[in-house]
Amino acid sequence: MSVEIHPTAIVSPKALLADGVRVGPYCVLDEHVEIGANTVLKSFVSIKNFVRVGENCSLFEKVTLGGEPQDFGFKGEETWVRIGSGVTLRENVTIHRATGEGRETVIGSGCYLMEGSHVGHNVVVANDVILANKVGLAGHVHVGEKTVLGGMAGVHQFVRIGPFCMIGGLSKIVKDVPPYVLADGRPARLFGLNKVGLRRNGFNAEARQSIKAFYKGLYHANLPLREAMTALEARLSETPEPTLGIILDFAKESHRGLTPWPKTMREVDSTD
Repeated sequence: MSVEIHPTAIVSPKALLADGVRVGPYCVLDEHVEIGANTVLKSFVSIKNFVRVGENCSLFEKVTLGGEPQDFGFKGEETWVRIGSGVTLRENVTIHRATGEGRETVIGSGCYLMEGSHVGHNVVVANDVILANKVGLAGHVHVGEKTVLGGMAGVHQFVRIGPFCMIGGLSKIVKDVPPYVLADGRPARLFGLNKVGLRRNGFNAEARQSIKAFYKGLYHANLPLREAMTALEARLSETPEPTLGIILDFAKESHRGLTPWPKTMREVDSTD
């Protein structure tokens, strides 16, 4: 199987293109670029220096990868964009290199980034994440696996979003969003568990109820957050539950604080 390069494309002879790569019209690839097998670049795709793209990816029109970070601290050091396998980047997606020698901006395998979405420097997006149209991830954001962000949602720098979350369109995310939840609003609030996403990913009713009860103890036990975390940690030390441990570890590692879950919302007390 050979590499196909359209005659209008400009590809550095130093770029590394694996078997089955197809480079469409008017694409531009710099020299420090690696493209995995069977990846397709449609047209007008620009891949700048220090970018690795995995196998079986689809890059649509006017995708731009490896632009210098929008960070005044960047001094031209060698940093990378790394994209996993089976990733789809729709039209006008932009992904910037990291800041800090040897650092990376990472998109995991199986991700789908819709039209116009932007991933800033030092962002880490886990596997199977969906970003809808015009989502913006500021620098140093982390997004957990199988999370979905609705169109035009904006995420503040250094914010972390846990796995299996659903973020509503047009949301403004300024605090960490813990695992398995629904978040929406400006600024965002929690509205309950991401039941549909959890069901689709094999979390049975018992597991969902356990997560719900844990969150009730974290948010609505009439305790300061740190005290609630200490009580839940003691409980887990006696009966470890990995799924609940992920929530607790996420909360303990939060620096921006957790997105609030107002007491007026009844979801935490509702039946599954």
